[in-house]
Amino acid sequence: MSTEQTDQTEQRVVSATREIEAPAEVVFELIADPARQPEWDGNDNLAEIVRGERVRAVGDVFSMRTTNDKVRDNHVVTFEEGRLIAWRPASEGQEPAGHEWVWEVEPLGEGRSRVTHTYDWTGLTDESRVARARSTTADMLHASLDRLAEVAAAQA
Repeated sequence: MSTEQTDQTEQRVVSATREIEAPAEVVFELIADPARQPEWDGNDNLAEIVRGERVRAVGDVFSMRTTNDKVRDNHVVTFEEGRLIAWRPASEGQEPAGHEWVWEVEPLGEGRSRVTHTYDWTGLTDESRVARARSTTADMLHASLDRLAEVAAAQA
């Protein structure tokens, strides 16, 4: 198969969904608070928060140190309190590279919620990040959902 054909059929949006035994408010709070993200990062990629507060609006930026000691500025591009949050990562002090992490939280009642985690790299322009983007699978997203479920259930 030629490169051109591969590019046309390559999936650049990966998604995973899971029901969690915790209220949507608890789950969303864990996602929206960058200081809590290393607790439930299923890929062990996040070491600690560098700067930023709990996300409250589009335009907020929070910075995380990765386990390989790089700092990523995360620019919030979508925000609906308790329901939806998305950010685009960038190298420290740079503009976002064109990929996006999205979290959707849906209350199911009786202390349960459904969470969908999506990684979208359709707009990725930084060639140095393509291999990593390409290797991001639904299983990797599920790993974060599973850990998020554990942390949320323990807190609920």
